[in-house]
Amino acid sequence: MTDLWNDLLACLELRTDASAPESVTGFEGDNQHLSYHRLFGGQLLAQFVRAAALSCPDKAVKSLHALFPREGRDDEPVRYEVTRHREGGTFATLTIVARQTPGVIATASVSMHAQENGLDRQTDFEVPARPGPEHDVELGLIPWTTRSTADLDSPKAEPAEYDLWMRTPEVTPELTPALTAYATDLTLIGTAVRPLEGLSQRDAHTTFTSAVTSHSLWFHRPLRTEGWLLLHQHSPILAHGRCFGRGDVLTEDGALVASYAQEALLRFRN
Repeated sequence: MTDLWNDLLACLELRTDASAPESVTGFEGDNQHLSYHRLFGGQLLAQFVRAAALSCPDKAVKSLHALFPREGRDDEPVRYEVTRHREGGTFATLTIVARQTPGVIATASVSMHAQENGLDRQTDFEVPARPGPEHDVELGLIPWTTRSTADLDSPKAEPAEYDLWMRTPEVTPELTPALTAYATDLTLIGTAVRPLEGLSQRDAHTTFTSAVTSHSLWFHRPLRTEGWLLLHQHSPILAHGRCFGRGDVLTEDGALVASYAQEALLRFRN
């Protein structure tokens, strides 16, 4: 795959940070080498997932709720401080703080859960047919195969909905939650501006300013990213300088494996 793919995998190899305070478990992660104006939030989400998994290796991330109070710098590794609030045989609750020299750049509250058997049912989803290779799209920050029949760069007004199919190269199972978290961060703002005639996500930093302020993610079932996944998302509201969107991650046969939601700053220039 591309250098960006190997670059992302390297970022998920967190190192133990021996300089962290004794009250926390410390990790350090490198940054992607992107032509981007700040650290990509998807990188931070993916590294949050990896830090949680490394802290509680007998459990999986059940949910993650992240806040982004400050832009991250791409010229300095990110230090992660994990605090265990409670860890039992089945559940664990963690707080993770991401720091750089200027201060805290992101925080996450994480719930972990050991796999257990139980009743398994869900509402049926009508998953559309997967588009063919003629619908491959390049999303820049996502270094694997993605497809969509909609165009987030089109200035034509469309419903605030977006379906994105994705499939990564084969990876070890412990990396798939982090890669999924990474992918959920990229297209919700673009989805929110779709109903606005004459605008698209390409107008970011010119017609409007945007920045993710919070992101939540729930994992419902184990998943693999080398099989096709559908990110089915919509944005129900844009108001008061903010937009909100949510989505579901589904397998090709309709199994719901994860859900996510995001709020972002969205300011239009006069």
